[in-house]
Amino acid sequence: MTKEDGTTPRPRRGLTGKRQAILDGALTVFARDGYTRASIDAISAEAGVSTRTIYNHFADKAELFLAVIQESARQAADAQIAIIDRHLHKVTDVEADLIEFGRDWVTPRPDSAAHFSLVRQINAEAGHIPQEAVDAWQETGPRRVRRELAGHLQRLAKQGVLRIDDPDRAALHLLLLVSAGLPTVHASFSADMIDETVTAGVHTFLHGHLRFVGTQDTSDA
Repeated sequence: MTKEDGTTPRPRRGLTGKRQAILDGALTVFARDGYTRASIDAISAEAGVSTRTIYNHFADKAELFLAVIQESARQAADAQIAIIDRHLHKVTDVEADLIEFGRDWVTPRPDSAAHFSLVRQINAEAGHIPQEAVDAWQETGPRRVRRELAGHLQRLAKQGVLRIDDPDRAALHLLLLVSAGLPTVHASFSADMIDETVTAGVHTFLHGHLRFVGTQDTSDA
């Protein structure tokens, strides 16, 4: 569309950028202070926008928190699903591939630190956070990731590599086992700690789910 003088009007800029700045600032504040203690004033200062700008985009703190946790969970889930696909898309050695997957899974990533700080805040304040936000986080993040992992494990079961009765439960068990005992503060991880934990977790998982072949197959005994 052109104006009467033949020029094209310049598009309005800044609305998307301001919204993203609000979301980024709110993630920082919610991850640091938790939902209950976080204030719109603190988020305004962190985002570099006015409180009025925040309310132009979000009705209240609850709506803002819902948007933050959904976006943060989606991004974290995308990264985790990429790890799953990278290591389990084509399995040639189930033990070695699961160990490599586990190492990659638990290795700290700076770009996810704020999200997992937010998750710790959610777990600590579960009774004070709107249930809609908790459900949205679970569905957008952990449940979606677990379904993806369950699909890969089910495929391995169909190929005769694993014995899986409940793929979703098996996926949960694998994720818990490869991280069992690791500290919640990612900065305290060490490579030796990761190797030991992941290897032990995969061995335990395979003890319950590996399908033996040939004369060693005792699964139907």
